[in-house]
Amino acid sequence: MSRKILLALLLIFSFTAFKATAQELPVKSSSDTTLSMIGHIEAWYKDNTNYFSITALMAAESSILPVPSEIVIPPAVYIALEPDSKLSIFLIILFGTIGALIGASFNYFMSKWLGRFVIYKFADSKVGKLFLLSSEKIQKAETFFNEHGKTSTFIGRLIPVIRHLISIPAGLARMNYFNFLLYTTLGAGLWNCVLALTGYLAHGQQEMINKYSHELSYVFVGIGAILLVWLIVKSRNKKKLKA
Repeated sequence: MSRKILLALLLIFSFTAFKATAQELPVKSSSDTTLSMIGHIEAWYKDNTNYFSITALMAAESSILPVPSEIVIPPAVYIALEPDSKLSIFLIILFGTIGALIGASFNYFMSKWLGRFVIYKFADSKVGKLFLLSSEKIQKAETFFNEHGKTSTFIGRLIPVIRHLISIPAGLARMNYFNFLLYTTLGAGLWNCVLALTGYLAHGQQEMINKYSHELSYVFVGIGAILLVWLIVKSRNKKKLKA
C-alpha cells in the first residue's frame, strides 16, 4: 500500500514540476500562446475531472479493469485545492466510494452467477490476461476471503492486488449482499480517504515543487527510468523461470 501511495505522490509531484517548468518556456507567438504538451495534458485533465468521471474510473478500478485508484483520487483532490476549482474533497471521496461500490457489485454478481469454474477459466484466458487477471490472483483473493470471513471485504480493500478482486470470492461464497455493501463501503471509503490525504499533502508541497522544478524534473525522469528497467528485468526473469 505504501508503495502505491508513493507512486501517486510521484505522479503529482512530477506533474507539478513539469508544469512549472513549462510555464518558464518562452512564448512562441505574441498573439497565440503555444501550450506545451504538459499544458495540454493539464488543461484536459482539469476539464475532464468531475464527479461523473471520478465515479466511472473508480467503478472501473473496483471491477476487473486495470485502472489504479492512485491516479484518480489524489490528482482530483490536488485539482480541488486550486483556487478556481469547483470540486469538493468530500464529494470526491463520496463519489469515489460510490464508484467503488458499483465496480465491486459488478464483480460480486458476475462471480455469483457465473460460478468458480467459469471465473477461473476466464482469468487464465487471453481476454483475462488483457485485464491483468490470472487464476493465481483469484486464488490469492479467495484464500484471503476464506481466512478472514466477512471482514475480508473490509480489510481486503486496503491491500494491493486483493483490493479490486476481493469482491469475486465474496460472490462465489454467496455472501449476504447487504453485509457485502457495508464492509465494502467502509473499506473503500477509508482507502479513498487515504488517497485524498495523499493528494492534499502533495498540494501542500507545491511551493517547494515550483521552486525546484528543474531539479525535480530530472529526479522523476531518473526514477521513471529506473522503474522501467526494473519492470523489464522482472518480466524477463519470469519468462526465464517459466522456460
